Amino acid sequence: MLKHRHIDKICIAVMVLALVVTVVFMHGQSLGIATVSATPGYATRLFDKTRVHTLDIRIDDWDAFLDTAPMEEYSLCTVVIDGEAFDQVAIRAKGNNSLRLTEKYGHDRYSLKLEFDHYGPGSYYGLDKLSLLASFQDNSYMKTWLTFDMMEAMGVVTPLCSYTWVTVNGTPWGLFLAVEEPEEAFARRCYGRDHGQLYKPDYRSLNAENADVALRYIDDQPESYDNIFRNAKFDPTPADQARLIGALKTLSTGKDLDTAVDVDQVLRYFTVQVFVVNLDSYLGRTGHNYFLYEQDGIISMIPWDYDLAFGTYSLGMPDPINDATLYVNYPIDTPASGEVMKNRPLYHNLMKNDQYFDQYHQYFQEFLDLYFHSGHFETLMARTLSLIGPYVEQDPTAFCSFEDFLLGVQTLKEFCLLRAESVQGQLSGAIPSTIAGQSRDQSGFIDASSVWLPDMGEIADLKDDGYV
Repeated sequence: MLKHRHIDKICIAVMVLALVVTVVFMHGQSLGIATVSATPGYATRLFDKTRVHTLDIRIDDWDAFLDTAPMEEYSLCTVVIDGEAFDQVAIRAKGNNSLRLTEKYGHDRYSLKLEFDHYGPGSYYGLDKLSLLASFQDNSYMKTWLTFDMMEAMGVVTPLCSYTWVTVNGTPWGLFLAVEEPEEAFARRCYGRDHGQLYKPDYRSLNAENADVALRYIDDQPESYDNIFRNAKFDPTPADQARLIGALKTLSTGKDLDTAVDVDQVLRYFTVQVFVVNLDSYLGRTGHNYFLYEQDGIISMIPWDYDLAFGTYSLGMPDPINDATLYVNYPIDTPASGEVMKNRPLYHNLMKNDQYFDQYHQYFQEFLDLYFHSGHFETLMARTLSLIGPYVEQDPTAFCSFEDFLLGVQTLKEFCLLRAESVQGQLSGAIPSTIAGQSRDQSGFIDASSVWLPDMGEIADLKDDGYV
C-alpha cells in the first residue's frame, strides 16, 4: 500500500485541481478564457440559425443613450442572451449614412455594437464583439442574411449571423440581425490561433482619392496607406505593414498573383458580390464595405454590409436609377464602369488572367447550380419568412408595415430569381456580359419590369411615421 506522510494533502490538491480544470473547461469561454476548439461556444449558441434568439439590453437610462447615440460613444449595460446574463458589456450605435439618416428622420432604431471586452476581460462564450443590424433600407429583413448564406454556400469565409428579438429592460424593441464582428474571436474561429492581420479599409472623405481603400499600390511607405492601417483590428507591426504593401505591389503588376492573393477565396467572393449587385462596395464608386485579411503576404476579402445590395444603392439619391431590368441584367464581367474597374486591381487584374477569368465563370455556374437550380434558394426564403414573420408583425420600431415587409420579401425573391436567369444567359452568351456589349444589344435581356426596387426598402420609408 502506498504511504506518504502528505498523502491526504496531495489527494486534496489533486481533487481541487481537477475541479478547477473541469470548471474552466465547461465555462472558460464565458469567463473570457479561450479554449482549444474548432467551434467556439458562441457559434452553436447565439448563432444557431434554426431559431430566433432573445437579447435583453439592461441599461440604467435608455433615453439618455438614445439622445447621445449619434456620437457613437460606448455606454455600460448588461445583456441577457437567451436567458443568460453578461455584465460589464459596452454598447454603442453604429453606422454611417444609416446612423445619420435614422437620427435625421427622428427614429430611434439604430444598429448597435455590443463589445464584451471593452471594460475588462470578458466574452460571450469566446465572442468579443457583435453587431445588431436594424434592417435599415431593408423591408425584407433578409438582404444581409441572404447574402451571407450565399457566401457560405460558396465557401467564402463569412461572419456568423442569426435573427434576434431585442428587448430593452424587458420592453420589446424589435427584430435585429445579430452578426459576429470580424475581430479576434472571428479570426481565431476562421483562421486558428496563429491567424494573420485583419483590416476594414475605409475613407475619411469620399471626395479624396482613397487609392489605399481601392487596394492600389502607392509606394512603400506605410503612411500612404492610412485608410488601411488606421482601421487595423490588431495593432500592425512594421513587418505586418511591409507584407501587406508587398502584396499590393505584386497585385499592381498583374503577375504572379497567387503569391499575393488567395485567388480561390477572392474569386468565390466576387462571384456572390457581383450577383447581389452591391454598388456600395469595393466594386462601386465608394470602394469600401469589406474586411481585408492578410496572412504570410496573401490577401483575401471578407463580406460585410449588404443593406443597399440587390440594386437598391441609388434609391434616395437626387437622381435615383430605379430600373430593375438594368440591375437584374447587370453585367458579370464588367460590374462597374471602366474608370472604376481600372482602379480596382483586386478584381481587374484577376479578370485579365485567362485562367482566373474562366475559373470565375465556373464558380458562377457552380453558384447557380448549388443555390438556385437545386431549389435551395426558394426553400431558404420560405423557411426564413416562416421563422421571422411573427416577430416582424409585432416589431414596435420597424421602418415599414408588416404588409410592406411581405412585399419586400416577395420583391427580393423575384429579383434574385430573375437575376439568376440573366446570369445563366450571360454565361451561355445569350446575354452580353459586359457594359459595352449590353450598350449594343439588349435583345436578350430578362424582363424585370414587374419588380419595383423601392419595395425592398428606401429612404422614403423613414419619412413615414405611421409604423413607428
